[in-house]
Amino acid sequence: MEAHSSGLGRKRKREELNGEMKEAECFRKLPRRTLGLTEPAPFADELMAARTPYVRVSMKEARRGTPEDRPVRVYADGIFDMFHSGHARALMQAKCLFPNTHLIVGVCSDDLTYKFKGFTVMNEDERYDAVSHCRYVDEVVRNAPWTLTPEFLAEHRIDFVAHDDIPYISAGSDDVYKHIKEAGMFAPTQRTEGISTSDIITRIVRDYDVYVRRNLQRGYTAKELNVSFINVSALDYTLHLFTKQLKGNIALVYLSIGFYALPPSFCQEKKYHLQEHVDKVKQKVRDVEEKSKEFVQKVEEKGIDLIQKWEEKSREFIGNFLQMFGPDGALKHMLKEGKGRMLQAISPRQSPSSSPVREERSPSPTFRLPFFTSSPFFSPPPHHSSAHCTGKDEDD
Repeated sequence: MEAHSSGLGRKRKREELNGEMKEAECFRKLPRRTLGLTEPAPFADELMAARTPYVRVSMKEARRGTPEDRPVRVYADGIFDMFHSGHARALMQAKCLFPNTHLIVGVCSDDLTYKFKGFTVMNEDERYDAVSHCRYVDEVVRNAPWTLTPEFLAEHRIDFVAHDDIPYISAGSDDVYKHIKEAGMFAPTQRTEGISTSDIITRIVRDYDVYVRRNLQRGYTAKELNVSFINVSALDYTLHLFTKQLKGNIALVYLSIGFYALPPSFCQEKKYHLQEHVDKVKQKVRDVEEKSKEFVQKVEEKGIDLIQKWEEKSREFIGNFLQMFGPDGALKHMLKEGKGRMLQAISPRQSPSSSPVREERSPSPTFRLPFFTSSPFFSPPPHHSSAHCTGKDEDD
């Protein structure tokens, strides 16, 4: 507690700037370290009464700072049902109002709360215990009054009362803190938007069926959840349902005057088990649909790939075919070249016209058919260089 009173913890408060809540340090920055609390805050009726006279400090003195042995005693009260972060932030702001603060928190009893506000989820002992374990709290007042009296303020030696400055209409008063504000003892804090006990209860009521099924799955019985026979008017959502098989028992739904009459054995617990089964089936159907979509997508992708490959191979085949057998293809050039070589092979080679001696040219190659022993078309040219040889040929 001394660490809190001397400001040696990391403290933050909520400040409203341009409609937004921003965190800011209460005082100077300190080295990072952990100051853990080992015990909860004590209750006021368990503490020894102070013997020194009660003298309030002014707002100016409190903001300037008080001696360590005389902290500013700030009081904050509430119901604190289902203690949440909004409660903790309000108490943090009250703790950070002054450099040296002793925070006293009053918690109203169940009877007083039921009378002026309504039923609570947690009983008074649970709410006392929850507040006492908040790190910002130095002292807890059990069975706190709904309206603060001068006697109560003097008994607990309270200097200031911390609460949000919105008028609190209750107990036949336009603002239960009006006299505190007029006395100059009111220190305003800011509410945390978006979180409150009423908001949490609204979420549970809104999703009632979901939370009932949740607890049934965790082993709670219908009796523990206070879930009994189905209300007839609550089953008007099954206009198309006439028979339903449920765990071997057939629950018949008869169409009557605008509503359904059910046998008494058809209880609320079976309804939630049926709803749970339907939810599981729906989830399986969704899973199968997703897998089917993935499979179809993969098949489409593979089909597109096969079509693209087939088109590429088709274009390649057609190109190769045209390159080989087209008008200007390789086959035409091959045939043309072969024809030229054949004509060159069967035709005699012509001598140039400028040759000086026509008789003494080299013999042309002869083309002999296989059924001729000697060529009838071509014969070796006569050799006129020797008359003796000519006469011998003639004699022969």
